[in-house]
Amino acid sequence: MANPRRNSYAENPFNTQNLSSHSYLINLCKRPLAFPILLLIFVLVTWVSFRLQYSSYFFNSSHKTTQEKWSSFDDDDKANLVRFLNHHHPSLIVKDNRGWLLDPISLALQSHLKGGAISCASLHLGEIRAGGLRGNHRHYSVNETFVIWGAKTKFRLENNQIDKGYAEVIVGADEVAVAASPSGTAHALVNVDPILSTFFIGCQDGVINYNNSNSDFNVWKDL
Repeated sequence: MANPRRNSYAENPFNTQNLSSHSYLINLCKRPLAFPILLLIFVLVTWVSFRLQYSSYFFNSSHKTTQEKWSSFDDDDKANLVRFLNHHHPSLIVKDNRGWLLDPISLALQSHLKGGAISCASLHLGEIRAGGLRGNHRHYSVNETFVIWGAKTKFRLENNQIDKGYAEVIVGADEVAVAASPSGTAHALVNVDPILSTFFIGCQDGVINYNNSNSDFNVWKDL
């Protein structure tokens, strides 16, 4: 009488293959070099997984940033602002791979920004940390030109030709923006980046006396 168990193994060759593979793994684990090999495999699998996750995150972030930039292009003119990628050359601000360099007065004129400073009689260089605000005021006696870079930054400029009374754009962390604020026009810079600091230069064609009434402060209450 035939042995049913033996017949089942004979009829199913995969059982023999499974046992053979299982025995091979057991023997492999008993070898002295087994642990380094398994560790190397684990490191490679982990590295590939992180690379795939990073690539997916980078694509989604780049796609989102591109959408934000395209949505703001139409508003740049209303905000009296022009922007440049800080790593793209050749351009008006990046001539080679050393980085960007610009003259804010000349670049504002060349970019046809309206009402910027005609000289730098007063110059301010500053930082706005994450979540911080500078400006939100209006100067009646000077024109001002800004250079903005370093972090995702909201720039708001008073514009009475718009229903809400102002234009507002977002400058990306990988961009350098030049903006002009004519005398009598309110402006504000807000760092909306969760980590990075915004840096800016404010160039005014006159010296402001803060003891007189030539400026209005806290213009917008929602900032």
